[in-house]
Amino acid sequence: MLDFIVVGLGLSGLSISEELEKRNKSFLVFEDNSQNSSYVAGGIFNPVILKRFTPAWKAGQQLEVAIPFYKELEQKLQVKLVHNWNIYRRFHSIEEQNEWFVAADKPALSPFLDPELKRNTNPNLKANYSLGKVLHTGHIDTENLLDNYTNYLVNRSKLRNERFDYKELRLEKNYLEYKDVRAEKIIFCEGFGLRHNPFFNYLPLKGNKGEYITVYSEDLKLDFAVKASVFLLPLGNDLYKVGATYDHNDKTPETTSKAREKLVQGLRELIKCDFEVVDQSAGIRPVVSDRRPVVGEHPEIHNLYCCNGFGSRGVLIAPSTGTELLEYIESGKELDPEMDLSRFTQKYYSSE
Repeated sequence: MLDFIVVGLGLSGLSISEELEKRNKSFLVFEDNSQNSSYVAGGIFNPVILKRFTPAWKAGQQLEVAIPFYKELEQKLQVKLVHNWNIYRRFHSIEEQNEWFVAADKPALSPFLDPELKRNTNPNLKANYSLGKVLHTGHIDTENLLDNYTNYLVNRSKLRNERFDYKELRLEKNYLEYKDVRAEKIIFCEGFGLRHNPFFNYLPLKGNKGEYITVYSEDLKLDFAVKASVFLLPLGNDLYKVGATYDHNDKTPETTSKAREKLVQGLRELIKCDFEVVDQSAGIRPVVSDRRPVVGEHPEIHNLYCCNGFGSRGVLIAPSTGTELLEYIESGKELDPEMDLSRFTQKYYSSE
């Protein structure tokens, strides 16, 4: 009998799987590639919400866990995953510069915001009011990570590439059975796919569709990321990722011309040189109203668990959340009330 079944192999399922391995737990992952928000994500780790100059939720603590986590995976998988570089916030006015100075003096933000503004020296970047430098930032190559971790699990017979059929799950008091697999517990890490899960679909999960474009520009020659109305991320070889849109209404997985036009317009407002759109991708981010993860145990079935709701900050949130959930399951350590799914139980759950 296995210790765990894990359903879903985005950043959540990967972090859970890695934590299970560290604890020498036996497990099997089911992944059907129906959700791709982790795969297409920008992978940016940034502790500051740059639209409002405020700290992201628990970002400092998450950063301390996440970077060593991905560095260990680099060694384990023998692949480059962590790319450190600075993000620069473009200012639109003197007022925004002043807001930056005020934010940089705050204890929660001073480790991450450089109070000295950077003058723009790139002739193809529109930044008349200078740039603000964010420290301790970069991105995780999530596509490379998920591809290589999938292969790692396949080679160890720990992954089945198939759709999980909830009707096949049989629940007993001290174990559960799924087809030919018996396990003590199951953790659902399905992203936006959780809305189809009959055990956890009571959670108020909302989809937030994000689209990105990849552009080619010989003349831009930008070696740092810029946040303006769009986010511009250098990928190397004159390629740049531009994102992202936030659409709360469209829940389809396909890319749209509307999002493409919006991103192209945002990029034109940021740079002066020509570019060519060479790719476009889309994914549905799983979020709830308070923008916190939804993690924990089913209200009535005590060997069913959920790890979800990371939104657009999965690369930062996933590693520490995976650890916290396993500590809760294995040692009974209480979950942070801000992310414990029990905060929704009384209002949304009904056993009828």
